[in-house]
Amino acid sequence: MSDTQLHGLELRSTVTSEGQLILNLEPVAIDEPGPDEVIVQVEASPINPSDLGLLLGPADMATLAASGTPDRPVLTATIPPARMGMMKPRLDASMAVGNEGAGTVVRAGANVAGMLGKKVGMFGGSMYATYRKLLARDCSPLPEGATSADGASMFVNPLTALAMVETMKREGHVALVHTAAASNLGQMLTKICLADDVPLVNIVRSAEQAKILKDIGAKYVVDSTSDTFQADLTDAVTETKATLAFDAIGGGRLANSILHAMEAAANRNAKEYSRYGSSTFKQVYIYGGLDLRPTELDRGFGLSWSVSGFLLTPFLQKIGLEAALGLRQRVARELTTTFASHYTSTLSLAEALHPDHARAYARKATGEKYLINPSL
Repeated sequence: MSDTQLHGLELRSTVTSEGQLILNLEPVAIDEPGPDEVIVQVEASPINPSDLGLLLGPADMATLAASGTPDRPVLTATIPPARMGMMKPRLDASMAVGNEGAGTVVRAGANVAGMLGKKVGMFGGSMYATYRKLLARDCSPLPEGATSADGASMFVNPLTALAMVETMKREGHVALVHTAAASNLGQMLTKICLADDVPLVNIVRSAEQAKILKDIGAKYVVDSTSDTFQADLTDAVTETKATLAFDAIGGGRLANSILHAMEAAANRNAKEYSRYGSSTFKQVYIYGGLDLRPTELDRGFGLSWSVSGFLLTPFLQKIGLEAALGLRQRVARELTTTFASHYTSTLSLAEALHPDHARAYARKATGEKYLINPSL
């Protein structure tokens, strides 16, 4: 190996053909950066729900078992046979994890030498690692005084929240519905909509979650566990004229309830009956999978509707580089205000593979967000 290489560790996730999940730390060597590349010492990387799908897959967390050494721990779990079908494309492949992160540029190519020593946020995968080499264009310099923890979550949640509002505008809607709305992303979306004067209907699952949003100024908050949920949702949708929803839950009947509320709102002032339902188009985008059950639709909301998936990266590609950079610039400007993230705990790479910690971040509980600092 070359003396100019940097050596570190990288967290890897493997699903074996025998139905076992294996998480371990593997040594890696990083070659010198190319002319337009940088090498960043990773100092903060969040554990997002989008990371957990690759990190843990559909493993049964009750079967977690630890082995290895304190410096090189190994965590294993069993994947139920019924869930192995979805794992076929990744069987026996050791995969790097971590969508985004932040840290300090420790080496820089000739064309981007000015970035040396700068703190940057990054997006591009493989962030649960000591070092990450990537194109300088996939980094965003952090504002003066911002820490790596401040910049660790400046891509996935902020850009997804901004993408929701941008989608609303581009598709001709005037208001939004959002589920799991007290999440870190949901709080960002609430702040964006308040600043941009966008009506937003927030769906939460408890009075405690409702209070989180009301304390930051949310006007429309409905509790899906309430006996009056459907009526409350329909009233909020009627008042806001929301015909677009982003659903982080995915499974069960919540998307169905939203479509029914939108249809009922459209029909409140209908002048005549149509056996095909209202002509108002209703769109639900599923962007998360907090509930892994099938999505249930009874189709009792007319025929002018759509339910489809939503992913951030294809959206950014669709709107083009200039528009995407505009969104990133807003995130940078409001990094410690609108887009501030708060973390329950910071873990080293080794600590992230402790069974108790893995069970904690696998819960995806509202108000509990974990950060990995590979430099610890």
